[in-house]
Amino acid sequence: MNSANNMTKYSLRSWVLVLALAPTILVGILLGSYFTINRFYELEDTLVEQGSNIIEPLAIASEYGLASNNREASKRLLAAAQLNKSTLVKSIAIFDADNQLFVTSHYHKDFEVMRYKDTLASLRGTEIEHVGDSLVLRTPIFALNPGGEPQVNAGPLDNSNRIGYISILINKEKALLEQHRAAVAAFIIVLIGVQLNLLFTFRLVKNVTQPITEMVRVVAKIREGKLDTRLTGNLIGELDLLKRGINAMAGSLSEYHDEMQQNIDQATSDLRETLEQIEIQNVELDLAKKRALEASRIKSEFLANMSHELRTPLNGVIGFARQLIKTPLHSSQLDYIRTIERSATNLLSIINDILDFSKLEAGKMVLENMPFAFRDTLADTLRLIGGSAQEKSLELVVDIDPDVPESLSGDAIRVSQIITNLVGNAIKFTDQGSVLLKVQRVGSADDRVLLRCEVTDTGIGIAETQQDLLFQAFGQADSSISRRFGGTGLGLIITKRLINQMGGQIGFSSTPEKGSTFWFTLPLEHSHFQIGDSLPVEKLAGKKALLFEPRSLSHNLLLRRLTHWHMKVTGLHLRQDLAGALADEASHFDVILISCHGFTDPDELVFTLKLARRHTDSLILLNDSFEQQIVQSKLRSNADTVLPMPVSDHVLARNLIYRPLEIDASPAQAVNQPTAERHSLTVLAVDDNLANLKLIDTLLKELVTNVIAVGSGEEAITQAQKRNFDLIFMDIQMPGIDGITATRSIRQESINRNTPIIAVTAHAIAEERELILGSGMDGYLPKPIDEAALKGVINRWLSRPKFTHFDLHTLNWDLCLTQANQKPDLALEMLKMLLDSLPQTVAQIHQALDAKDQEKMLGTVHKLHGASCYCGVPATQKLCQEIESALKRETAIEDMEPEILELLDELTKVESAAKQVLSQLSVELSDDKKTGLL
Repeated sequence: MNSANNMTKYSLRSWVLVLALAPTILVGILLGSYFTINRFYELEDTLVEQGSNIIEPLAIASEYGLASNNREASKRLLAAAQLNKSTLVKSIAIFDADNQLFVTSHYHKDFEVMRYKDTLASLRGTEIEHVGDSLVLRTPIFALNPGGEPQVNAGPLDNSNRIGYISILINKEKALLEQHRAAVAAFIIVLIGVQLNLLFTFRLVKNVTQPITEMVRVVAKIREGKLDTRLTGNLIGELDLLKRGINAMAGSLSEYHDEMQQNIDQATSDLRETLEQIEIQNVELDLAKKRALEASRIKSEFLANMSHELRTPLNGVIGFARQLIKTPLHSSQLDYIRTIERSATNLLSIINDILDFSKLEAGKMVLENMPFAFRDTLADTLRLIGGSAQEKSLELVVDIDPDVPESLSGDAIRVSQIITNLVGNAIKFTDQGSVLLKVQRVGSADDRVLLRCEVTDTGIGIAETQQDLLFQAFGQADSSISRRFGGTGLGLIITKRLINQMGGQIGFSSTPEKGSTFWFTLPLEHSHFQIGDSLPVEKLAGKKALLFEPRSLSHNLLLRRLTHWHMKVTGLHLRQDLAGALADEASHFDVILISCHGFTDPDELVFTLKLARRHTDSLILLNDSFEQQIVQSKLRSNADTVLPMPVSDHVLARNLIYRPLEIDASPAQAVNQPTAERHSLTVLAVDDNLANLKLIDTLLKELVTNVIAVGSGEEAITQAQKRNFDLIFMDIQMPGIDGITATRSIRQESINRNTPIIAVTAHAIAEERELILGSGMDGYLPKPIDEAALKGVINRWLSRPKFTHFDLHTLNWDLCLTQANQKPDLALEMLKMLLDSLPQTVAQIHQALDAKDQEKMLGTVHKLHGASCYCGVPATQKLCQEIESALKRETAIEDMEPEILELLDELTKVESAAKQVLSQLSVELSDDKKTGLL
């Protein structure tokens, strides 16, 4: 990539010059070097050859003088030889066998250079030695043989006739001069060749690169939009073809440009018209949006008003029906009143379904995220709808896997609504057989758990052609179903949308006349707090239990539960087997569980219970078939505990572990007798509807000693200015001064500024509730008024603690109760867990602050923030949120030091306030549990 970029840095002219000159120069240098070096070697070989032609004859001629030791003759010989080659030979010398100078042609200062350095025996023939600018040749001198022939080529081992050697110093200056001349000549020839190449190269550049440069310039102008630019002149070869191509391309581009410009003009005109149309449509859409928003507002207002208008008469109908049930009535009258109460309750359920569907459609359904006990929530839900299964003699079974966690966080009310809809539908469409609710944990990650719930029935099933219509609003699989079973057709669509909003999925499978299975998955969070009591089930290990349950589903489920607790279980299906087991006088069980099923006569069941009591200290009766009157009058006195079916794991385990209290066998009190002592309280009740005012006045007089009932907001303000009240129940929608305005007036200008004011309203929309609680009211009681809910409100505010030693922003007990779903024991448990964790949390914050450890500080504050969301500590929660948000934005700890120090001070206040609340309320809640208030 880099080499390609480097190539584009140079022009075509540069590349042509380089590619043309480089080979010529390289070849010229190589050839010149080759011939010059070859000439050097030729001159040197010629010089050596000349020296050899001189020294070898002299070696033969000087044998006589050296052998006869005639220096004079040898000197004349050498002088004559040197004079003959005076320009070539510098000096000639003869050395004897002892390597001593015998004679020389003339004195030479460097004659030592001519001496042979090695032993004379190693000199076998003519040897050459280069010394600076001279050449030294040495040849051995041999004595003549008897025949008079020299021993020049004697063998290497024949040293007896070697009498010396001759050495010649030859001048190389002439040879070197010839070599320099050859080098200069080669350089001149190469230079001339390069110049000729330059001449032709520049000619090529002129004929090729200049036209190409012109083409580049023309293409640049065309790119700039000057499409009338053309190339001119005659060019050679392919360049002329390229010129014609560029001119043709420019012409085509010019035509395309003109055509495109025409299209653009046309498109611009069309776009302008389209934009005008879009602008008109936007205006229409804006008007439609405003109309839709107005329609939505009107719809919400209509729902609120309809909710109020429908619930207000229902409040009177249901409330007075329940009050009438308390009076002495004969059986037919009691049946009529209960039918009226059930019908009104069903109508209320339909109204609630329509309101829930409307909120889901409008996207105004707000889900809570509160800790709750999963098994207790299911037990409470199924207890409400279990009566329907009992009326139809259906087997209702709840199978929850042991690995499903108990303490979860989510919207318990909506979970209960989902179970109610699905199990209620299963009961509604099943005439005989069973309804099974199975709950499994199918996945978990971090703090979340994924539950899968299945509701299986043996009902009428759903035809395959009708299954696509199942999750449509106001529709049922078969139109005849609504006539036969009733219902609005909203239950499943509400369930589906609730599950989807909670992040789950729902589906089903069904076979006509065999039954259906509805399943859904529900992701919930693990609760940071332990909800409910932890039972020591290990105490059940090894205990003997006798189980009689003729129905297979319930029998297998109970058998699995007891076996899971490591109990030794004897399971029986038939009454004959039960009678046989109880006939053995020696048998004894730690606990006996007997189901009412299999007994049609209560007297037979009483006999069996009396017989079973002889064999156990703990006798538990499982009932979902006999009426409550029969249970109270005949069965309860013969069993230690009567548990309604289906029974939850915790309820069953609690009754197995702890021995039941002694049963009061006295007859049940008549329903019309008062069951509780009234509280000494003065309560103000406000409602513009006379029927509702009379109802709440009647209900309150059963619970408190003094009730003042008024029919308008003006009268409520007047009464609040005259006397003190312990509690005020205020209707919201009233003519003239409504409940919210009256509340604000009471809070500002009366002696009841701190008196708890409870809203009693038929509004059921979340926004209305927020408005009510934000207006200064302390609580909310929906219509129709439930007697138990009313009693719970009075008990809660009656036992409301008074804290004066700390700010409500530090610790707000009412907020703590709200975050704990109005469960005081849970609120105390979460507050205690927060208090126990504070020392470690404060220490970790100090360590992170000192070490400037941002990651540790973020983790500690995040954990504290999560705990503060459930303990009613608004100031701590707000500081944690600010610090956590800043740390996530990578704000330095030094910049957050004031907020961190403020948090530490606030934690000190929280610790002091929590200790006061725990010390005061722990005793009160314990007393309440003993007296049955909680």
